[in-house]
Amino acid sequence: MFLTIPESAIEHGFNVEGLGAHSSRTMMLAELRLLLDACPAATEMADYRSAVLDDNVLLKNTETTRRKSLRYLRELYGLDPSIILFRALRDLWEQEEDAQPMLALLCSLARDPSLRSTAAVIQDAPRGSMVTSQMLAEEAGRQYRGRLNSATLAKIGRNAGSSWTQSGHLQGRTNKVRVQAEVHPTSVAYALLLGYLCGARGQALFQTPWALLLDAPPHILHEQAFRASKQGWLEYRQAGAVTDVGFDYLLREENQA
Repeated sequence: MFLTIPESAIEHGFNVEGLGAHSSRTMMLAELRLLLDACPAATEMADYRSAVLDDNVLLKNTETTRRKSLRYLRELYGLDPSIILFRALRDLWEQEEDAQPMLALLCSLARDPSLRSTAAVIQDAPRGSMVTSQMLAEEAGRQYRGRLNSATLAKIGRNAGSSWTQSGHLQGRTNKVRVQAEVHPTSVAYALLLGYLCGARGQALFQTPWALLLDAPPHILHEQAFRASKQGWLEYRQAGAVTDVGFDYLLREENQA
């Protein structure tokens, strides 16, 4: 698989179990925005639950749809500040609105095996080429080695296609075309963090699948990492061929342990 998750990363919020939300939903960018806009950064998991179920910040018509939406948002993002992946997402979320689609996509990839199973299609597709839901479904079928039926694979293909469109990797409604996604300092910081939590260090952070999916050449990633360091979102130092990246802010509680 293009995106593999080491066992050591699971404790940080990565998920390798189950099918994943994309067998039923997209990455729910609109709902995530509504929820995070309605809740302060310091919100705890119980309060996110109350915001969805009691306050109906997602504007759902029935209690059943509210509960389902909460379930899938928790699968995709965690909604728990004790989960590093979600806390870092929340730390970066309000810094750059244009980066939010990529931040949501990266977190969803880390937590949703079914979406992750389609990533190779996006990475390998040349700019301007057609990417269909059938292509995504077929790749998911290869990754799951025949364990899913055709109806489930078709749902994954359609939902993944929508998520890759929301993130800016695809463009179009019916006929989707691979385009270059936008890259921003916060999404670079988050992608580098994901690579770090998966075991990469130094220059290797800029060559992980998480970094490759940012659709930017290495020199742009380095420039954006430098800009992110100026905002305090990470520490970035480069001397010749040696690159050092740290995450004292995003991993602050872990570093204090």
